[in-house]
Amino acid sequence: MSLRVATVDALSAWHAPDDRVDGLRRAYLEHLARYDDGMLKGCRAGHVTASALIVDAAGGRVLLTLHAKILRWLQTGGHCEPGDRTPAEAALREAHEESGIAGLTLLADGAPVYLDRHDTPCAVHLDVQYAALAPPGAIEVISEESLDLRWFAFDALPADTDDSVRALVNRARALV
Repeated sequence: MSLRVATVDALSAWHAPDDRVDGLRRAYLEHLARYDDGMLKGCRAGHVTASALIVDAAGGRVLLTLHAKILRWLQTGGHCEPGDRTPAEAALREAHEESGIAGLTLLADGAPVYLDRHDTPCAVHLDVQYAALAPPGAIEVISEESLDLRWFAFDALPADTDDSVRALVNRARALV
C-alpha cells in the first residue's frame, strides 16, 4: 500500500473533533484525490506533512522545537519521505529525528489527533498531527533543524505560541 493510500485510509477512518477540523479532513482527502503527488514536497499545490507533539505525561509537559527556518516554537514534524508507509510512521520518524528521543509511542491508538493547514516558505502544508508519548527519563537532543528544544508545562507555553499549537497541546493533554 502506498503512503498516499494509507493516508486516505487514515483520514477516512478518523473522526475529527469538530466541524472546522472535519472540513480540513475533507479538504485533505480532496487534495489527495486530485494530486497523485499530494504527499510529496514536490507538489507545489501543497502537500501533506506529518507532525507529532511529544508529551511527557508524568511531568505534565510537552516538548517544542524552536524551528530554525520558521523561528517559532512548534511540535516536531515535517515532510513525508518515500520510505514512509503511513503518516503516523512519518510523524514518529520526524519526532525521533528532531528530538533524538528513541522509544516514542503514539497516543490515540496511532490515530491523528488534529489537523492544521498553514503556509510555509516551500508550499501550503496540510499537516496531519499526532501525539507521541516520551518514555520515562527521555533526554532530548537538538537537531540541525532546531535552534532549541525545550519542555513546557501544558499551561505554560511560550507567549507567542500560535493557536494551532495550543489546540494540539489541548488535544494531547486530553489523551493523557
